[in-house]
Amino acid sequence: MSPPVLISLAWAVMATGFSAVALARLLRPRPKPVPGRAHPPVLLLRPVDAPTPRELENLALLIDYAGPLEQVVVSPYRPRLAPGVRWLPSDPLTPNRKVGHLLYALEVLQTEGRIVLAVDADVAVTGALVEGLAAPVAAGAALSTAAPTPVGPEDGASRAMAGLLRYTHHSFRALDVMSAGAKAVCGKALGLSPVAMSALKGLADHIGEDLELSKRLHALGLDVALSTAPAVVPLGAVESWGTPLARFTRWMQVLSSHRPGLYPTVPLLFTPTLPLVLLALVLGSPLLACAVAVLVAVRTLLALRLAALSTPAPTGDTGLPYALTDWLAGEVLLLAAFACSLWQQGTVTWRGRTYALLPGGRMVRVLPELSGGPG
Repeated sequence: MSPPVLISLAWAVMATGFSAVALARLLRPRPKPVPGRAHPPVLLLRPVDAPTPRELENLALLIDYAGPLEQVVVSPYRPRLAPGVRWLPSDPLTPNRKVGHLLYALEVLQTEGRIVLAVDADVAVTGALVEGLAAPVAAGAALSTAAPTPVGPEDGASRAMAGLLRYTHHSFRALDVMSAGAKAVCGKALGLSPVAMSALKGLADHIGEDLELSKRLHALGLDVALSTAPAVVPLGAVESWGTPLARFTRWMQVLSSHRPGLYPTVPLLFTPTLPLVLLALVLGSPLLACAVAVLVAVRTLLALRLAALSTPAPTGDTGLPYALTDWLAGEVLLLAAFACSLWQQGTVTWRGRTYALLPGGRMVRVLPELSGGPG
């Protein structure tokens, strides 16, 4: 057996084992949520700069939460809002404008006696999501997060995005059961304890503030909880493949900065299927072909299990028609983003500005007059 076949075979076995462990953990009965204060008062912050029509629809949704709820849109522009939704004008100068919006809101709004949630405008908030984020914090968790669950994809690019976030190891449900050390956290939907709000003050110049917040809370020995309800993200059609590619390339850069030890696992464990299929075809080894077939089978079972776990109410979108195929499209998208991130180390372009990216996700603006770089 040649060395390339041996190496490829070892890679396939390692990737299959990784997926099998994730599948086994996801098949376990889910622990019952720790009971906390029933329907605690909630302050729901929705930071946004320039809302899209879809985001305006999300902000106008009625939220069927049984407890007291105040929803505040924190934005430099006053969008048309649903009755009872408050607008707080905010135009921060911080590199991370989202964190700037949140810090300003936390400074001027009354938070005492209320659970503070921060949810992006592209999330369609439901009463179940509010309950799922608020209950763990009321029960003592330092931070709660929800798994982003894209629904309603209408083209290839949006299906690849949904496939990546719902049916692959990059699903936050899979990341949650496989996390070593600090928990995987998605900043789209967060429940913030007073300790988390205090830690957020040091992250206004960070990209990937959610990862850094999780790391800092973990270093203090504090818990991060996953919401029982998903953060539903209506998709529709995506303008081009460049949109998801740029987004996930930036995610790879954030991972490289925050968790450099995990960065190489992306091609090795998270996106190995296509490279191994190509290697099996090129090398022509029947044993390798069998190993890759087993990997594909386990990955497909994992996708089906994740689809069963990520059916959001009230949409009823099981995702099962897409789960059999779109997990591979999601892997290919992430693999392409990883490759792009290799050529973009050191700087990140975010919201039209270019920053030097320092360890831990800290951003320093690259000024054109000093560097000749883009502004």
